[in-house]
Amino acid sequence: MTQPAASSAPHDPRVHADLPQLRALAQGARHLSLLPRQPSHSVLNGRHASKLRGRGLNFEELRDYQTGDDIRSIDWKVTARTGTPHVRVYTEERDRPALLLVDQRMSMFFGSRVYMKSVVAAEAAAISAHRLLAQGDRVGGLVFGGDSIAEHRPVRSHAALTRLLASIAGANARLHAEARDTGGQDTLNRVLQAATRIAKTNYLVLVFSDFDGVTADTEPLLRALAMNNDLLLFSVSDPLAGTLPDRFRLTASDGQLQAEFDSAQERTRERLSAAMRDRLRDVSDWARRYGAPFLSLSTDAPALGQMLQLFGHRGGR
Repeated sequence: MTQPAASSAPHDPRVHADLPQLRALAQGARHLSLLPRQPSHSVLNGRHASKLRGRGLNFEELRDYQTGDDIRSIDWKVTARTGTPHVRVYTEERDRPALLLVDQRMSMFFGSRVYMKSVVAAEAAAISAHRLLAQGDRVGGLVFGGDSIAEHRPVRSHAALTRLLASIAGANARLHAEARDTGGQDTLNRVLQAATRIAKTNYLVLVFSDFDGVTADTEPLLRALAMNNDLLLFSVSDPLAGTLPDRFRLTASDGQLQAEFDSAQERTRERLSAAMRDRLRDVSDWARRYGAPFLSLSTDAPALGQMLQLFGHRGGR
């Protein structure tokens, strides 16, 4: 299993994601698209995945109907009142706000293959942020650890993007084997509540998390976000979660209490695996119900390759 680096050891990009590492992802992010028109192999195409709605429309003017105008733009109330056909003219908004929810809690500081879940989430969020700014959108985020939530309002500027990436890198750097997660099990719901306060309508909301701590209260929060926004849920998991080996000892802690699990006992192994699967199944079911794509990321490959594959681009793993 990947072990966290000691403070005196050289930086290991598989264990911690620093600011230069996150900034360097800008070049690879150029091949990604987070606009409504998606490549044919993108997960946002197909019968069971909702497409991005894109930017909203601004009302510009009400004018007389002209030959060639789309009859769907006719304002029938004004037409009836004036006796002559009138159309409503709209222009597409120049940008749209995007809000990234980036999970950097202690539950994310785990990886049995190549990367920590926290690193995959940090890199995937950075890739998305780079691409969103490059396509002209405003970018903000909520970066949350066990006892802190850093709020960045959506802004269209490279300086604001750097502040967001620095916040992600800072939260990632605070994760280590002896760290305590003192935020409680309701941290995820508190972050989703904050997101509903910020993202009122026509936002693009991206969540990068292992969804540890979901409860019955999580569903209405996801529903509220999905009703008036485009919501993308990126589930970051480790291959070990689905199939625990027969001989595997696991020590788990919430920062105060500690428990040891021995997977040599079949009943213990089945209960642990079932608990992990059930948590993600709930979130996946809610996402399907409210038309929010549920996208899987794993710790066994670089985030960039996985993102490229999800969105149907060459170069993905």
